[in-house]
Amino acid sequence: MPPPRSLLVVAVALLLLELATAGSRATVNPPSQALLPLLVSRGKAPAAALLARDTDGSRYASAGTGISRDDRFRAGSVTKTFVATVVLQLAAEHRLSLSAPVERYLPGLVRGAGNDGRALTLRSLLTHTSGLYDFTRDTGGTVPLTALEAVRLALTHPPADRGRYAYSNTNYVLLGLVVDRVTGHSYAAEAERRIIAPLRLAGTSFPGSLTALPSPHGRAYASDGSDVTDLDPRVAGASGELVTTLADLDRFYSALLGGALLPPRLLREMLDTRAAHGSYGMGLFPTRLPCGVTVWGHDGRISGSYVRTATTVDGRHTLTFRVNTTTLTDPALEPALLSAEFCPRYQ
Repeated sequence: MPPPRSLLVVAVALLLLELATAGSRATVNPPSQALLPLLVSRGKAPAAALLARDTDGSRYASAGTGISRDDRFRAGSVTKTFVATVVLQLAAEHRLSLSAPVERYLPGLVRGAGNDGRALTLRSLLTHTSGLYDFTRDTGGTVPLTALEAVRLALTHPPADRGRYAYSNTNYVLLGLVVDRVTGHSYAAEAERRIIAPLRLAGTSFPGSLTALPSPHGRAYASDGSDVTDLDPRVAGASGELVTTLADLDRFYSALLGGALLPPRLLREMLDTRAAHGSYGMGLFPTRLPCGVTVWGHDGRISGSYVRTATTVDGRHTLTFRVNTTTLTDPALEPALLSAEFCPRYQ
């Protein structure tokens, strides 16, 4: 009998073929909606949902039970795009310099075990090329820490090679501290003032140390099936504490890529992946699909939640999907769903 991975690939291929050969029938559902149930049946998630937005309007679909369209959920590392946007806005206002050393804003903090904030720039934090150790490798993303505790834990480890892309949550915890130092306000307060309020993201918040999700919300499950709905967001802080909704993420990423939050020069810098050798910009990463389309966005994983947002470079077509568990069992599902949404429906 073929292995499960092979069966999944065949199922996806057959489904896409069926949709593609449906001719010009106007009532064919978008392929991404047709693939959504696989996130439940194959990925073993209790429930899954997506919300797509383009020039024709928005489309919502769900599979399984336990997810509603307006639910608040934890968005994990999607937080990084919000933090990066705030930092780039401050750069546009000349309140900080991306080329400046971390030491200028956080004097004496990044020292120890070969780490040196005098040799690291804010740009290296934004692009994950600082070499700083990821503190969540020690905590497993389950131990609440203050920002200073997280940084000090990371600094007990020697750095990797500076200039090489290595994803580290420590980078964005430090950026949160930089925002605080430069503005006199927390990164959460600045994101609220600069992004959440102007875009009217009514379901988006930075919960701080509040363990309960705001209503309405469903349940969240760990990979072993245990209920982890209540969670101390300080396990992630500025690298992943955000709570939001599908509609708010679609609106945020559409506005960001559409140029509503950053001047053109800073948006181009955000999308520049040269420092990370094509892997990452600043709070965003590109995904080139088999049809040649490149989408930009971020994923977010935190205990009990996985979310992925992807947007065309002009911000006109956005997709956010989520499952109410920690991870997808089969990683092939995500690129298949993105291809189904963003690649031409009929060849």
